[in-house]
Amino acid sequence: MFGSTLWLTLATLAGLVAGFAREWLLVAAWGAGSRSDGFLVAVFLPEALRMTLAAGLLAAAALPLYQQRDPHRQQAWLASLSPRLLGVGLALFAILALGAPLWVRLIGPGLDAAAHAQAAANLRWLAACAPGLVMHGLFSIPLQARQRFVLPGLGSLLFNLPPVLYLFIRGSSSDSAELAMSFFAGSVLMCLPLLAPVWSFGWRPWQVTGDPLAGRELLGRIGPLLASNVASQGLALLERLIASFLGEGAVTWVNLARKLINLPLIALMSLNQVLLGMMSGEQGQQRLALLRRGLDAATLLSLPAAFGLIGASPTLIHLLMPAQSVDGPLPALLAWFATPLVFGAWNAMLARYAYASGDTRLPLNCELLGSLVNAALLVVLPYCFGLPGIALAALGGVVVTNVLLMHRQQLLGQLGWPLQWGLSGVLLGVAALALHPLHNDGWQLGLSSLAGALVLVGLGLWLKPWKA
Repeated sequence: MFGSTLWLTLATLAGLVAGFAREWLLVAAWGAGSRSDGFLVAVFLPEALRMTLAAGLLAAAALPLYQQRDPHRQQAWLASLSPRLLGVGLALFAILALGAPLWVRLIGPGLDAAAHAQAAANLRWLAACAPGLVMHGLFSIPLQARQRFVLPGLGSLLFNLPPVLYLFIRGSSSDSAELAMSFFAGSVLMCLPLLAPVWSFGWRPWQVTGDPLAGRELLGRIGPLLASNVASQGLALLERLIASFLGEGAVTWVNLARKLINLPLIALMSLNQVLLGMMSGEQGQQRLALLRRGLDAATLLSLPAAFGLIGASPTLIHLLMPAQSVDGPLPALLAWFATPLVFGAWNAMLARYAYASGDTRLPLNCELLGSLVNAALLVVLPYCFGLPGIALAALGGVVVTNVLLMHRQQLLGQLGWPLQWGLSGVLLGVAALALHPLHNDGWQLGLSSLAGALVLVGLGLWLKPWKA
C-alpha cells in the first residue's frame, strides 16, 4: 500500500509541477493581461473536468463494478462502456464548443469584447479534450483493479507536457489557437500509454457490445458522486460569499488559505486511490483490516502535516507569500484550516470503504448532512469569530460527516477513533499555544519542523500502518 502510494504521489506531484510550469510560462510569455485572462477563462471547464476525473469520480463508481466480475465479464464490461463513454465525451465536446460564447460570459463576465471572442474561439479547441479525458478515466479502471496506479497517475503530467513544451519553445511568439491545440494533443497523449495494457486485458476498439447492464449500473452509482461533488462546490462558493461580507480582502485570504492547505492532500489523494483499488478486491474482515490500515496511514500523513502548519504558518507565509500577506489574517487562518485536515482525512477513507462494496448513496447522505451543518455554521460563526469562523464551520461539518459515516456503517465500536482524535486535539493544541506565537522565524520553523518530525516518528512506531 505504501509503495503504491509513494509512486502515485510522485507521479501526481510531477503533474502538479508541470501544471504550475504551464501557468508560469503562460504569464511569462503573455503577461498578466486580458490575453492570458481570456485563455485561463477558456481552459477553466476542460481543466475542471480533468481534475474531477483525476480525483477519482469515475473510479469510485466503476472500480467495484469491474472488480466483482470475472475476467471474461470484465472484457465485456469494458467493451460495452467504451462506446458509451466515448459518446459522453463527444457530447461534452459539442456542449462546450457550441455554447462557447455563453460559457465564457458566465465564467469571465468582466472580460472585454475582444477577450470574450478570443476566449470563445480557444474554448472550441479546448473542448476537444473532453473525449480523451473521459476515455483516460475509463482505461484507468482495469489498471487500478490490478493495483497498477502509476501509469494512470501520469495522466496529469502527460496532459500538461505539450503546452509546457510549446510555451517553452515559442515563448512570447506563441499563439493562443496553437496553445489550445497543444492541450488537445495532451489529452490524446495521456491516453496512449494505457492502450497497450487495456489491449492485453482483452479490450478491442471494434467490440462495442458485451454487457447490456454496464451503462445502467454505472449511471446508478455515479449519480450520488456527482451530487456530492456539486455539494462540495456549493460549500466552497458559500464560503466565498460569506467572506465577501467580512471586509476587503477576506475572499482573497480564504482562497489563499484553501490553496495552501490543499498541498498536504496530495499524498492523501494517492492513498485514497490505492486503498479503493485494494478494498474493492476484498470482502468482510479483510476489507475492514485494510480500512484500519488506511485510517492509521491517513492519521500518520495528516497529523504531523497539520501540526507543522499550525506551528510554522507565520514563517511559511513570510517565506512563500508576498510581504502584505504576513501582517494580514492569513497566518492565523492557515492554522485554523489545518485542523479540519486531520479529521477530514478519515472521511475520504470511510467513504471509499462504502464505495468498495458498491454503495455510493450512504456516503452521499452523510456528506450532505455534514454539508448542511457546515452551511448552518457558516451563517453564524464568521460573524462571531471573523475569518476563523469559516474554518470552525468546516471543522464542524467534517466531524459530523465523520461520525455519521462510522455510525451508518456500524464502525463506531471497531475503530480506534476516540484515542486518535484525543491525541490529535492535544498535539494541535500544543502547536497552537507553544509554537504559533513565536516571533523568531528561524526558531519557529526549526522547532515546528523538529516537533513535526518527532510526531511523525512517534505515530509511525505506534500505528505501524505498513504492517499487515
